[in-house]
Amino acid sequence: MSESALVIGATGNIGRHVVAGLRERGAPVRAVSRRDGFDLASPPDLADAAESAGSVFLIWPFMTAEHAGAVADRLAGKRVVYVSAMSAETGFWGEVETAIRGVTDRWTFLRPSGFATNTLGWADQIKDTGTVRVPYPAARRSLIHERDIADVAVAALLDDAHAGRTHVLTGPEAISQTEQVRLIGAATGRDLRVAEQPRAEAREGMLTWATPEWAETALDYWASLAHTPEPVTRTVEELTGRPARTFAAWARDHAADFS
Repeated sequence: MSESALVIGATGNIGRHVVAGLRERGAPVRAVSRRDGFDLASPPDLADAAESAGSVFLIWPFMTAEHAGAVADRLAGKRVVYVSAMSAETGFWGEVETAIRGVTDRWTFLRPSGFATNTLGWADQIKDTGTVRVPYPAARRSLIHERDIADVAVAALLDDAHAGRTHVLTGPEAISQTEQVRLIGAATGRDLRVAEQPRAEAREGMLTWATPEWAETALDYWASLAHTPEPVTRTVEELTGRPARTFAAWARDHAADFS
């Protein structure tokens, strides 16, 4: 029997698939989430959850690295699989990576491209009007299915061969936001439309959950993707033995969320 795994964010889009994947392989799992009252920023909560765990799956729920040092201290010496970001070098994700590197050699960093699940933010517009307002509709992203991130995470949690490695994970192709909306329409049997949202309007909406600096950086990045698509890697296929799932497959999996 393998050592126990702690899955932080176990009810989230990725975490629930990590829990399922570990259990399918017979690994003992302790699953915690904010839905259960778990607070990653609470030292007693984390100490209790991590005490008997040999490996930890970590999703960072904050928009800053404020608690990174304290969290890392509680994970010292453990195998830590952390979902970072492709842009880790320029964001708080990289600060979290640095904190984890400081307490264990058994780290694995997953640096995914954009999450396909982020397009669930269009669901209300699709249900209400059939028109999606987005900034930079031509921006091409290599969005990744949450199950692909989870599959790689499970492999890394169960095998020290991934220790000290950074995996850049993407979907199999870079497609525009306009094409993403079309594929959601195909999955739901609807003829959806796209309207370009002014940058200022998009920024205002983002400020309800993001800092001004983060909003500006994100919008600049999306603007650049209209001319230079997000990169595509074959890492998912190399590590799991099968191709990464397409956005079309993701849309079919989530068709009910848009209906």
